[in-house]
Amino acid sequence: MISITSIIPHTTIITPSDTSRNALVAAPSSGTAYKINMISVSNIDGTNPYNATVELRLADGSTYRAIASTISIPANSSLTIMDKSVSFYLLDTSVSGEASTIWVTSSTASKLTFTVSYEAIS
Repeated sequence: MISITSIIPHTTIITPSDTSRNALVAAPSSGTAYKINMISVSNIDGTNPYNATVELRLADGSTYRAIASTISIPANSSLTIMDKSVSFYLLDTSVSGEASTIWVTSSTASKLTFTVSYEAIS
């Protein structure tokens, strides 16, 4: 990016209703990058632990890289997967080999809530 015209903060929160991969942050549009500042997961169940996975999908659309894999989240607990001290960027899908989307998976439906804080830079 040669000239930054805007930095817009965002927070996204999802509680997947299934055990499939769910997009937490989709790929940014061309000319935009997302600086990921924080990802956390909370178990909203009062009794049972459940597993959480957080992955980056590369721009090729089929390669996934885990940043947190099958981590057990105790009942009524939260875990910070990453924070600003280890922030990273998502680039649009035209940048081959770079991360473009954050995907999350829950071991059971409707029990884990994922939160991400990021900045859209264009």
